[in-house]
Amino acid sequence: MSDRLSVFKTYKLYVGGKFPRSESGRVYEVTDSKGKWLANAPQGSRKDARDAVVAARKAFGGWSGATAYNRGQILYRIAEMLEGRKDQFVREVADAEGLSKSKASVVVDAAIDRWVWYAGWTDKIAQVVGGANPVAGPYFNLSSPEPTGVVTVLAPQESSFLGLISVVAPVIATGNTAIVVASEKSPLPALSLGEVLATSDLPGGVVNVLSGRTAEIAAPLAAHQDVNAIDLAGADDVLAKELEIAAADNLKRVLRPQPVDYNETPGTERLTAFLETKTVWHPTGSLGASGSSY
Repeated sequence: MSDRLSVFKTYKLYVGGKFPRSESGRVYEVTDSKGKWLANAPQGSRKDARDAVVAARKAFGGWSGATAYNRGQILYRIAEMLEGRKDQFVREVADAEGLSKSKASVVVDAAIDRWVWYAGWTDKIAQVVGGANPVAGPYFNLSSPEPTGVVTVLAPQESSFLGLISVVAPVIATGNTAIVVASEKSPLPALSLGEVLATSDLPGGVVNVLSGRTAEIAAPLAAHQDVNAIDLAGADDVLAKELEIAAADNLKRVLRPQPVDYNETPGTERLTAFLETKTVWHPTGSLGASGSSY
């Protein structure tokens, strides 16, 4: 009979490609659906949120400048890494969502497939929402989508893993960088996702994962002048209103919470939610070769 003690996992934040503890040193207890203790998760602070913004902004230039094809390869690589760690995620999802192992396996499979689905869209979305525009005059008028910038994502409180993947993947697929506020009740799958991202080809800072009290972390992010957009998927009605008011100070793009069945195949709405349209005018004929854009 072995008297070996199990090695408990220490969950940490994921910021800038590294795994810091919360700067405050705080943690909070995470329990399963029956109230059984699972782990101590880091309780992120306002300082952690600001650090995540710095990391996301630093990573934005390189990630948005990568080819869409390359981003698709990296998203597919993330799906590969998730597949290799499927058993771990099945256990964590089963505990987080109160599911049997077989049902949790279905959820994890769907989440992996969702990554692959968005990976396939990276080099196609521009063809769907961009193109040539008819104009009256000797010009070419071409519109193409560009990423909005740094996006804060409040992960759904329920459907903690499939919902998480469904809101994070489209943000980075289109060239944005993300600050993810994990489900307050069930943060462990999101924190483990950080480990997958760190061992894939995704550059550090493209996705940053924070855990803790959703309202405490989200408030400074909604008001932060260097955050360009916010997805309120994981906010209740009261918090969503407060965050939307805070976001108005610098005209952030806001995706309001809405009823979503994450088991359904998504459309392109979340891909286009954080894209801006750039239009280029180019003269033809005798007007010369110079062009202008707005």
